[in-house]
Amino acid sequence: MRQTVNGADFRRLIINAAASIEIHKQALNELNVFPVPDGDTGTNMSMTIHAAANDLRRVEDPTLEKAASTAASAMLRGARGNSGVILSLLFRGISKKLKGAEECDGVLWASAMQEGVNAAYKAVMKPAEGTILTVARLAAAKAQQAAQENSYFEYVHEAAIAEAKEALANTVNQNPVLKKAGVVDAGGKGWVIALEAMLLALRGEDVTAPEEESAAPVKEQASFSDFADSDITFTYCTEFIISRENDRDPEQLRAFLGELGDSLVLVDDDEIIKVHVHTNDPGTALHEAINYGSFVTVKIENMRLQHTEKVLSEAEKAPKIAEPKKPIGAISVCVGDGISDVFLNLGVDGLISGGQTMNPSTQDILEVVNQVPAETVFVLPNNKNIIMAAEQVNALTPKNVVVIPSTTIPQGVTAMLSLNPDGSVEENTQAMTEALETVDTMQITYAARNSDYDGFLIHEGDYLALYGGALFGTSRDIRVLLKSLAEKVRDEGREFITIYYGADVKEKHAQKAADIFAEICPQADVNLLKGGQPVYYYLISAE
Repeated sequence: MRQTVNGADFRRLIINAAASIEIHKQALNELNVFPVPDGDTGTNMSMTIHAAANDLRRVEDPTLEKAASTAASAMLRGARGNSGVILSLLFRGISKKLKGAEECDGVLWASAMQEGVNAAYKAVMKPAEGTILTVARLAAAKAQQAAQENSYFEYVHEAAIAEAKEALANTVNQNPVLKKAGVVDAGGKGWVIALEAMLLALRGEDVTAPEEESAAPVKEQASFSDFADSDITFTYCTEFIISRENDRDPEQLRAFLGELGDSLVLVDDDEIIKVHVHTNDPGTALHEAINYGSFVTVKIENMRLQHTEKVLSEAEKAPKIAEPKKPIGAISVCVGDGISDVFLNLGVDGLISGGQTMNPSTQDILEVVNQVPAETVFVLPNNKNIIMAAEQVNALTPKNVVVIPSTTIPQGVTAMLSLNPDGSVEENTQAMTEALETVDTMQITYAARNSDYDGFLIHEGDYLALYGGALFGTSRDIRVLLKSLAEKVRDEGREFITIYYGADVKEKHAQKAADIFAEICPQADVNLLKGGQPVYYYLISAE
């Protein structure tokens, strides 16, 4: 049983967790109870932790503090969606507690897990039971109890996993929506998967995700000017794929290459062996490898030359922060050419591509914020699952970032209409936030899966109508839903209706939808715009 972990161990723990979450990504996505086609908890958690795994692979022989801080920084910038942000905050707290430590035993690990929980709870305004927060909190509490019994890291981590599993199973009883669907919380499940994969790494069992090299790229890059050419121990980055032609054990090749260099990654299946290794003698590596089969691909690169080239170009590639030329600016998250044009015409300084099916990361939002030549930048997330990622940006830029918690495109549009470039930050924050409550948002999409949700028996492929984020109705005939929504708007006495039709809707069909609203709501001004958004056939605002 392992008593402590060091920096190399911690790096392996994170890389294993990232691989395991990637493997289970789709299963986590499908735990999302809401039947609209935007279930993305697994995707968000995977992309977030893969940012850390990718950065850690670039760090050779890290100290514990370096490994933990690298992981935390990468996850913060790569965080996507609420589940990804919470995951990043858990590791941010862990990193904070591991600062200055050379090794981590069970006592320190329990304390670090609790610090992670504290950081996550602090960022969530209204934490609910039956979520990843619950699972992480109870696991950390059990870890602290276990640490008083036994100070070994592995003992404490095992105890945390056992409690996390029990807490996860109970989430179905804590959330009525989960209980009705008979599923556990997706984010909590992701945390359990991560903890279990970390334990496997601790015991020397590596998890390998399929096509791991094709994981989503991370925009943040290591700084090559931070180390000198002399810091490169092995000159040649050697990569190759072998077609397996005999029964020789690839573990023998792993052991041989491990003695020949470092940064070794060896992945094998029944057909190939894929190798990445840094070495001063690539010829010897290839000579040994050919005993296992024929080469499919070979690539050898001189890292000293690469280092020189990267240092020379790094200054040009460094992110630039626009000098303030005005007091206030604004950016918006949106997708679809028509909706983008609406926001640009309203005066936003920048757009971030993203929405229901692809949440932008904190880094994505940060880059656009930094391009705005203003002292204060208002951010319109226009999606409840992007708000938390946007809220992390303020700590990463010298600009003042104010997130207006818009959860839909119509709310974002209304907020922009309330922005006064000559007003103060406080006045605009109040006006834009209050404007969010003046607009009702309706959306029509389709069911991605069968579901029994909120009193509706839903079949895959049904049209779904949402009103204010809640399920309003379902039908095989989209006109039935349009008429029901129009009647709701009429009964609410709304005067201004804007219909944004999506990429999959023809203009003639969209005009018929507008005609339905005009007929049922004769007192209202109905406008039809091409939004071009994916997934959602119609986004409808009523004021």
